[in-house]
Amino acid sequence: MNNIRLYNVAPSVPDELRFLEELSFNMWWCYHPEAQDLFERIDPLLWQEVEGNTRLFMSKLPQGKLEELARDPLYVRELKNVESAFRRDMQPHEDIRKRKIAYFSMEFGIHESVRIFSGGLGVLAGDHLKAASDLHLPLVGVGLLYHQGYFRQVLDSNGWQQERYPENEIHNMPITRALDPAGNEVTISIPLGDRIVFAAVWVLKVGNVPLVLLDTEIPQNPPELRSLTWRLYGGDTRNRIQQELLLGVGGYKALVAMGCTPEVCHMNEGHAAFLSLARIEHLVREFNYTPDTALEIVWRSNVFTTHTPVPAGNEVFDFNLVRPFLEVLCKQAGIDIERMLKWGVPIAERNSSNQMSMTVLGMRLANFSNGVSKLHGEVARQMWKNLWPGRALDEIPIKHITNGVHPASWISNRKRTLFDHYLPGDYLLNSNYEKLRQRLDLIPDYDLWTTHELCRQSLVRYARLRLQKSLKCVVTNPNENAAKPILDPHILTIGFARRFATYKRGTLLLRYRDRLLRLLSNEAAPVQFIFAGKAHPADDNGKRLIQELVQFARQNGISHRLVFLEDYDIGMARKLVQGVDVWLNNPRRPQEASGTSGMKAAINGGLNLSILDGWWDEAYAPGNGWAIPGNENYQNPDDCDNFEAQELFNLLESEVIPLFYERSNNDLPTRWIRMMKNSIAMGLGMFSSLRMVEDYRDMFYTPAMRNYEKLSADNAASATALVEQKRRLQANFPEMRIEEPTIDGNLKGDIHVGDSFKVKVKVYLNALAPSEVDVQIYTGHVNVHNEIITSHSYSMRMTEDLGNGYYIYEHRVVCKSSGRFGLTARITPVGDGWTNSVPGFICWPQ
Repeated sequence: MNNIRLYNVAPSVPDELRFLEELSFNMWWCYHPEAQDLFERIDPLLWQEVEGNTRLFMSKLPQGKLEELARDPLYVRELKNVESAFRRDMQPHEDIRKRKIAYFSMEFGIHESVRIFSGGLGVLAGDHLKAASDLHLPLVGVGLLYHQGYFRQVLDSNGWQQERYPENEIHNMPITRALDPAGNEVTISIPLGDRIVFAAVWVLKVGNVPLVLLDTEIPQNPPELRSLTWRLYGGDTRNRIQQELLLGVGGYKALVAMGCTPEVCHMNEGHAAFLSLARIEHLVREFNYTPDTALEIVWRSNVFTTHTPVPAGNEVFDFNLVRPFLEVLCKQAGIDIERMLKWGVPIAERNSSNQMSMTVLGMRLANFSNGVSKLHGEVARQMWKNLWPGRALDEIPIKHITNGVHPASWISNRKRTLFDHYLPGDYLLNSNYEKLRQRLDLIPDYDLWTTHELCRQSLVRYARLRLQKSLKCVVTNPNENAAKPILDPHILTIGFARRFATYKRGTLLLRYRDRLLRLLSNEAAPVQFIFAGKAHPADDNGKRLIQELVQFARQNGISHRLVFLEDYDIGMARKLVQGVDVWLNNPRRPQEASGTSGMKAAINGGLNLSILDGWWDEAYAPGNGWAIPGNENYQNPDDCDNFEAQELFNLLESEVIPLFYERSNNDLPTRWIRMMKNSIAMGLGMFSSLRMVEDYRDMFYTPAMRNYEKLSADNAASATALVEQKRRLQANFPEMRIEEPTIDGNLKGDIHVGDSFKVKVKVYLNALAPSEVDVQIYTGHVNVHNEIITSHSYSMRMTEDLGNGYYIYEHRVVCKSSGRFGLTARITPVGDGWTNSVPGFICWPQ
């Protein structure tokens, strides 16, 4: 029985419903309520059973039901209305060959029914694709098609996390085989050391954006290579290297096979950093460029986003482990393997390190790098400043683009109906904050509050169902359940849901258990907490945090007021952020790069109660939530945790809970509702994924496309010139010298705003001409350590050629503001062509 031929039999969809079939293959439906309703109204129970899997839903519909719908004029009319909106969003239709931007990510969280994500990184990537579709950006996503994905979470009778890995039924996923320009199905192959792995290529449509997914579970591969696309973040280090080579190298090859040669490649974290090797190889093979010429084109049109603010979280591979995998690929690209390995090591560590950092590799081969919040940008510049030795901290070329969320995917249908009536027509599309805030005042307090209360009630119903269906319910005392129903739909509800990593401090409230018990047992001003989140399968410390919460609730008889929901995913996240009153977040600052769950709560009117970390550090303002005071002076993390836990309880007891139960004459929490409106305006006006993708477009994608087009023109003449310029800079900069600047006049006493003074400096340029360099005055305010902290640079003028490579440069400095300043001089290449290069070229006085 080994030669069974498999085939699928689907219902025959009547012509009147053909669009429903097409819609089931495009995730556009999941962020358009009117489209979702087309499926749900056919059979609400079946829709709930399949958890929003449109293909499985369609396959289970009886033939007679479809024929009945085809004869329903109301349904057919609504179907056509949705189709009209769909067609508008698909226009102008561009085939994949015209996609100029490729966005590579290890995971994508589009909807809970497509389980190729684990958490925040994937959900952000999914929102990125949705926003790109809304903006009609010529972008294509690239990822892996996991057959088991990330684990499903179950808690045992002791509250300990267990993992299970059910199979994704590929034939029931909304994907189709990718085709090459001739119409043939695409299968690619890449070398993995001395072996070859093959991958079938699939396409998942997210609006008008295609997501290309690679699948190694095919007959051409032996079992150990088929398993590469089984589990997300599974297996050992060797497995991870192979997955990341498949994503970067295989993903790029898949695009080329489909007729798409992107001008810009965006690496969402270091997992995709190997893609640069594939880009170089393609340019060398297809256009006969030298490897160095190809390198100039590639790194100047790459974008890299880092999400990890702690050094330990950045992935590294031992040279001995990664070298066999890279040797063949480097040979194909004409790149020396030792040179390639060193691209992944900071300059200062190249003689001592035997590990390749994927973050360093990504930044080294990207002209545009960014953190994902303002604070994270500062942290990233400090963390990675050694990649650019001699560069001042404020000149480290890592910018920030703060994350955002896709409003249409996260706002509850009830609130969306209300917002549609009162808010500007573009409120889902990065609307203006001030205009939003004004229009929110038009919403009657009663309407907003009653709508929110319905969402809270919906959340409570959902949570009760999830707890009832759990294999092991966290509430085990039947007598307690009978006397006290789990959760109350009418009281203050606080949510905490995220990955259970230790730095996120999911049990911070347990630092003062007596205070927590008093809160949970207060019937005059009752409060309840809903927790959810997964710990990594190998993170026993994270699992222990979950267990502590569960056991604390059981042992103290408050399981009706403190619950933990198993198997956190996108669907649960949607219910939580739409229904809670307060969203709690208390990581150790500054270890939260951004965080986006609080943004999702905000656009639904939830109020954030958070440490000033990640996005909240720039979002918080009095009146839109609460900032938990921190104290970073403590050397002992336990002392810091104790202090911040006390501050959290102080806020809950003195501000949050009293404000929620403060009622006006009409029995409405008027001041709370005002804060809700502030929160909604802040979330929609400042933290939309459409704003985020527009920032990427304007700051990175557009200039990167210009770079690619300029450098590729005329048989890469500009890129070839850059290679020659780089050789001259590398040969001459180590030999160059600049003396300490001399100043005309006496600066020992005070000088005043408006005064000026002349600065001279003597330089030695070796074989470079003055036209090739920029000799600069570097000045700015200094801190207590006499370090320049806010810098300005001014080009100096060459006034005397002393011969033999020596020159005199001068500049007159005008004092434009008061304060304490520092001044020195330096030499850089002329122009900005090497500003973002690693390690760059810069010469300071010795």
